[in-house]
Amino acid sequence: MLIIPGLLLILASLLSNLFLYQKLQKTEEFFIVKKVFDGDSFALEQGPGIRLGNLYAPELEFCGGQEAKKRLEELILGKKVKLDIFSFDQYKRSIALVYVGKTLVNEVLLKEGWARYDGTPSPERSRLKIAYDFAFENKIGIFSPLCLSEKPDDPKCIIKGNISRADGTKTYHFPGCSEYSAAIVEKDLGEQWFCTEKEAQQAGFSKAQNCYGKKFKL
Repeated sequence: MLIIPGLLLILASLLSNLFLYQKLQKTEEFFIVKKVFDGDSFALEQGPGIRLGNLYAPELEFCGGQEAKKRLEELILGKKVKLDIFSFDQYKRSIALVYVGKTLVNEVLLKEGWARYDGTPSPERSRLKIAYDFAFENKIGIFSPLCLSEKPDDPKCIIKGNISRADGTKTYHFPGCSEYSAAIVEKDLGEQWFCTEKEAQQAGFSKAQNCYGKKFKL
């Protein structure tokens, strides 16, 4: 049988690609999670720390922080994980999509409402935005009355302490301020209610510009 030289090259190329694919499949790396730091970062048995991409969980001292950490521990602690690293943060930690089997851990945390969405470009950004929207629209986790507070725990403590997402500026509002009704206290971000202006100021909050010339009266 006559074999055309060109066909031999095609066959050789196909076999080479098949071998490369099989090699990549066999060398797929998995890592054991040694420690969970909080709701969005952890350490492996070997190597630097890892941060979950496209999300940020509450700090441990804020509302939902302990719950987020506990949920992440349930999902990955002591388990084999696969990492799809797509960036690095300022602390030189790898930012990754994290898988346990076929489960995308980032998606679980967002869909269950234990983290807020970060729109940094990644291979699963759209999928993760859908998970976040589900939790937000259904008021799950930190988006529930647990952390998203429209009414104070104490009816006498009605000053709202808010934190700017743009620059971290801390301001407070009270009835009579033009933006008071629109402000919502998001406890997972460190926002809180205060009983007096002095209490708010001692916590590092300043009177909002739309409140100047006014004093709080219960």
